[in-house]
Amino acid sequence: MSVIVTSSSSSQNNNHNHNFLLILSFLFLINKKNNQNKRIVMGLLLSRTLASKFFYPLLFSKKVHNSDFFTQQLENMMCLVSPRTGRHLQRYEKGCRQVVGCIPYRYKVNGTKENEIEVLLISAQKGSGMQFPKGGWESDESMEQAALRETIEEAGVLGSVESNLGKWYYKSKRQPTMHEGYMFPLLVSKELDNWPEMNLRKRKWLTVDEAKEICPYAWMKEALDELVSRQTTNSI
Repeated sequence: MSVIVTSSSSSQNNNHNHNFLLILSFLFLINKKNNQNKRIVMGLLLSRTLASKFFYPLLFSKKVHNSDFFTQQLENMMCLVSPRTGRHLQRYEKGCRQVVGCIPYRYKVNGTKENEIEVLLISAQKGSGMQFPKGGWESDESMEQAALRETIEEAGVLGSVESNLGKWYYKSKRQPTMHEGYMFPLLVSKELDNWPEMNLRKRKWLTVDEAKEICPYAWMKEALDELVSRQTTNSI
């Protein structure tokens, strides 16, 4: 396990070190407890509140090298973190529910084109088709933190959240409301074997053309086009 420190304020570093030590302390307690007490400690550690306060901010801080920080023990515990539910913290703008998500991508091995990418899609919880991970942006997190959280919960991947691809408006499938959607590219550095919604969703790496064929949402396809355009521009 390696921890990489970046330039930040002393108080921020102290907060992250404190969070890191708390997680390690919980791991130590879990190993020392019998099965019954172990379940109690695990329940505390993996509660929604504690995950939001410690796990996700620590990952998003970029103080930790994502691919090295996640020991198998921590990864196994991630699959038990309860995904956020309910909408009491949901953000709205002029009546539109604000939704954020990521397009997880990687550079294709032995690609036919320079910098050719593959993207990761997940199955929908309800209905058919596949899509990119996304969900509600809540009032206690930044837009980028929400995008990363949704991607960890739904797709089980870690990586670097890059700059916003744009804003789209689309109609909810189940309710007569409009959504305001934002998408971010996420360059994947690690795929988790265990993640919160692993029993609810399948995930699959696809080429850009395959993704556009299988994804039913026009706004997500436009976001993917924007990512491809950005990749093309950066490679020139």
